[in-house]
Amino acid sequence: MPPTIPASEFRARVAALQERMAQRGLAALVVYGDEYRKENLRYVTNFWPIFERGACFIPASGEPVVGGAPEGEPYAREMCAWPDVRNIREFLAVTVPEGIEYPQASFSSFREIMAQVNPARGRVGLAGHGDMPQPVRMALEEAAGAPLEDAADLLAGLRLTKSPAEIACLQEAGRLACLGFEALMAAAVPGATEREAAGAGEGAALRAGAEAITFMVMGTGPRAATIIGRPAARVIQDGDMVMASLAVQYEGYVATAEYPFVAGRMSGRQRDFLAILHEAARVQSGFIRDGAHAGQMVRAVREVFARHGVSRYDIYPPMHGCGLAEAESPYPSAASDYALRAGMCVNTDISLFGHPDGSNRIEEGFAITESGRESLTPAIRALLEKGI
Repeated sequence: MPPTIPASEFRARVAALQERMAQRGLAALVVYGDEYRKENLRYVTNFWPIFERGACFIPASGEPVVGGAPEGEPYAREMCAWPDVRNIREFLAVTVPEGIEYPQASFSSFREIMAQVNPARGRVGLAGHGDMPQPVRMALEEAAGAPLEDAADLLAGLRLTKSPAEIACLQEAGRLACLGFEALMAAAVPGATEREAAGAGEGAALRAGAEAITFMVMGTGPRAATIIGRPAARVIQDGDMVMASLAVQYEGYVATAEYPFVAGRMSGRQRDFLAILHEAARVQSGFIRDGAHAGQMVRAVREVFARHGVSRYDIYPPMHGCGLAEAESPYPSAASDYALRAGMCVNTDISLFGHPDGSNRIEEGFAITESGRESLTPAIRALLEKGI
């Protein structure tokens, strides 16, 4: 059977949050999500909104209430790990001056839900302060009778390490991302457009079972320096550097595949540039293990760049976590003073942009284990082991 997150795991996640809520003195917790910032909401409900907004209202004990909007109600009930799903007007999909009628829908209110999950009107935490629109937060605070306390760290601590089921979902996402990237590489030839190559990669991943394409980043030739540019109608030329990153979502979990290559004939200078990225990736690989110092890893990668005189083209840290978001904690910097731990899932992000001989990055996924690591994107690992 394809890997999934079982219902028992969602129950365990909410129970763990309720323990942390009790330690913080919170009587209720609201977990917000929308199409752009879906990961926390999906972590506790398995529901990810399309167009609309949503939230999970978690009481101190017992099952939560999930809020959404009418157009997505059947979909929310299909996806959601919890049975109590309500429509809330503040979560409607479209904001327009005139009111939108939903004659077949029944609505609940923030006041009704807060009275159910927080009858004693105790302290309420919110995961999503930076994501929830201010008018929605103001309406929710009025219903709660007090300002909502920032409690995003309660979820961040739980999401930092992954369960076996989460790792299995990331491995499947990685397999699909690799299939897509191999199709992209085959299609990114002189004479094809960037969009044709990107479409080949996305289509291959979707046909193989991807839930969604989280993003496709692509640029060729001079456009490789766009860092996170979208594929354009540009025709790929012989000798163009190809910078492409394919992020694939499966059961909510996102794996990213990216390998730097040249369409057609590679010049000696391009080969030398790519060799620096490969060398930095080899150095970094020694730190992808339980107990490795995160700050030392960043400094070791940057020492490679400094030795080759390319530090000014290094624009951000060479690693970040992965999971329900393409980029999440851990997100180490050179000053980080913590160790990577078994259960963490990470993406390498070895990159140089704006160099005269090209711009590109290497991105592959790993699950850190007690004995070492497991590749989440084995096709990218094979390409790196093969070499330029």
